[in-house]
Amino acid sequence: MPNTPDPTRVHPSTRPELTNVAFLSTVVSSPLIEIGEYTYYDDPAGAAEFETRNVLYNYGPARLRIGRFCALATGARFIMPAANHPMIGCSTYPFTMFGGDWAQATLDLATSLPAKGDTVVGNDVWIGRDATIMPGVRIGDGAIIATGAMVTGDIPAYGIAGGNPAQVIRRRFYDDDVELLQRIAWWNWPIQTITTHVRTIMGGDPKELAALARREGLLDD
Repeated sequence: MPNTPDPTRVHPSTRPELTNVAFLSTVVSSPLIEIGEYTYYDDPAGAAEFETRNVLYNYGPARLRIGRFCALATGARFIMPAANHPMIGCSTYPFTMFGGDWAQATLDLATSLPAKGDTVVGNDVWIGRDATIMPGVRIGDGAIIATGAMVTGDIPAYGIAGGNPAQVIRRRFYDDDVELLQRIAWWNWPIQTITTHVRTIMGGDPKELAALARREGLLDD
């Protein structure tokens, strides 16, 4: 039996002392949040409270979707589209949210506002401490978001982004290698295969990983 963390338990079963780390798929209950296995949040003040403390204005209908094997540092926050205020007229005050006569007079204006859509984070994404992800942003597989970044626009796969507003500083790999890594999609492999080849996944280059994937029958030319 392999000694690997159990993704159905809140804290890593192989390191029970890591109570500051929570596998988010085990603690999130909102139907508006989808998180893949092994994606974790690290926060000594309460990692398991991610859903209520770090996903803000989560009233729908837009969803937060995060892939597998992502690493989220303390204070990483997601602002959902319900936080938006109207900007179609003279005032940005959200009269509709207070109900009553205000809501009756403005409901059609509020419901006709442009939709931001889902916020989507790919697989194997590292989001640094106190980074903020704004509504409707899409972050590609393998991206890195720097500490304190304010992400207001899409970040490509394997891009490194930082700043306020966040800008792509550089790509981690050349375009051909990025395409290859997305075809390999190691995060979707069976966990036993990942475990067997975890050293190459962590320390190898894209071509080494591709050669391995072909040997395992997990990549077609």
